[in-house]
Amino acid sequence: MEYPNAGYGLRFFHWASAGRRDAYNSFGNGSAMRVAAVGYAFNTMNEVLAEAARSAEVTHNHPEGIKGAQATAAAIFMARQGASKHQIRDSISARFGYDLSQSVDEIRPAYEFDVTCQGTMPAAMAAFLGSENYEDAVRQAISLGGDADTLACITGGIAEAHYGGVPPAIADRALQHLDDRLRSVVRQFCERVQPLR
Repeated sequence: MEYPNAGYGLRFFHWASAGRRDAYNSFGNGSAMRVAAVGYAFNTMNEVLAEAARSAEVTHNHPEGIKGAQATAAAIFMARQGASKHQIRDSISARFGYDLSQSVDEIRPAYEFDVTCQGTMPAAMAAFLGSENYEDAVRQAISLGGDADTLACITGGIAEAHYGGVPPAIADRALQHLDDRLRSVVRQFCERVQPLR
C-alpha cells in the first residue's frame, strides 16, 4: 500500500492491507467519495453509470454502495454538460430515489455521523444545491459535521464541475499538500479532461 497512513476507513484499510481483491458488500460512502474522476472521464451517461458501478464494485458491491457512486458521477457528468441545479436535483432524485427536498439548514439540526451512502448522499447534494460557488458548497458540506471530509469531497466534486473548476487559490494550496507523485497524477488528469459544454 503506497500511503498506509492516509486515514482510510477501517474496512477499506483491512481490505487493502491484506492484499485481498474480493469485495466486502459495503454500502459505505467511500464509493461515492472516490468516484468523481469517472464523471469527467467518460462522455455519455451510460458510460458514466457503468464505470461508476465498476469503480464501486471492487469493494462496495452492495446496491447502495453502487448507487451512491453512480449518483455522484451522474451529477458531475450532468454539471459538465451545463445542466442546472434544478435539473441535476430532479434527475438524481428520480433515478436513484434520494430525497433531495431538504436544505442544509433543515438537515443540520438532526444530522449525525453517518458513513453510509444513503445517509451521506442527500446531505452532500443539499450542500451543492444550496451553494453560491465552489467554496460555499464545500463550507456548507463541512458545516453539517459528521463525516465532514467525505461530505466535502462528494459535494466538492459536483461543485467543481458545476462552477467550472476549483478556484486557483484553493487548488494551488491543495496541490502543495500532495507529494510529487500525486501532484503529477492530478495535473495529468486535469490536462486530459475537458468540460463538455
